[in-house]
Amino acid sequence: MEEHISAPSVEEHSSSIKSARADAVTSEVGNHLWIVLALLALYIIWGSTYFFIRVAIASIPPFLMTGARLLVAGAVLYFILRLRGYAAPTRAEWGGSARIALFLIGGGMGGVAFAEQWVASSITAFCIATTPLWISIFSGLWGRWPLRAEWIGLVVGFGGVILLNVGSGLWASPLGAIILLFSPMCWAFGSAWSARLTLPKGLMASAAEMLLGGALLTGVGLLVGERPTGHLTLSSVLALLYLISFGSLVAYSAYIYVLRRVRPALATSYAYINPLVALCLGVIFAGDRITSSGVAGMVVILTGVVLVSLARERKPKEFSPEKTSP
Repeated sequence: MEEHISAPSVEEHSSSIKSARADAVTSEVGNHLWIVLALLALYIIWGSTYFFIRVAIASIPPFLMTGARLLVAGAVLYFILRLRGYAAPTRAEWGGSARIALFLIGGGMGGVAFAEQWVASSITAFCIATTPLWISIFSGLWGRWPLRAEWIGLVVGFGGVILLNVGSGLWASPLGAIILLFSPMCWAFGSAWSARLTLPKGLMASAAEMLLGGALLTGVGLLVGERPTGHLTLSSVLALLYLISFGSLVAYSAYIYVLRRVRPALATSYAYINPLVALCLGVIFAGDRITSSGVAGMVVILTGVVLVSLARERKPKEFSPEKTSP
């Protein structure tokens, strides 16, 4: 008996098209929702880390706290990636990760935690917000000097740093001030250098850098005489757990997610929001007091960062700077 196959009717064909369109719309709405949630995570979580670092170091020495945070987060991420089939870093990739960890984690994150022993978390956040300015300068070491529009932003941004120094009492602790001004330079240099080094692919680079950087800071802490104390407060322990889980794992995964799906200007917009979140938390929960000249310095810094970022968007990029966050 001959089998008869009929062609789909007009109604069936139309229904199929409508169903495909509905699926596409649903998928697009779902992607937009995840992007919004990821950006909110970057804005709020990374902005809050400055405050939680201050809480954590109240009873945990800064280098040991940051070292433990990164060792645990790096180990968890490395284990998950290996289970998912990611290749282990090669010797060259471990070497590149060690160089980056020295600047990003050792000088950057370690410096932030050390400086917050004396400097308010809100002031710290605005000092770290200058990282994009330093990135533009250090990129010149590899032949990518700032454009004229970027130089305008650099002058404005560093003018804001001067205002912030004058009006915030930053130099009440000279050592803390020097370390804090040095930290974004370390992070920026490491970010600019990263494009010239052999690093693991994707999230494995973050896992390797956290492992090596955590080991480095733990060693530094022990060398300078830091020791775990028996007087740990519950708030410090909870803050450390928050920094490990949300600050290092959730927020970084969110950053990688948005970086692959939106324009770089939007993906890095957290750099403008984080200091404002840190300022609010510092004023409300830590009693930070900001003078009018300090506020003016903060506004000028963010203006300079925006100008540099907009100028950078208008020309081809030779590298994608890594996250500028503690």
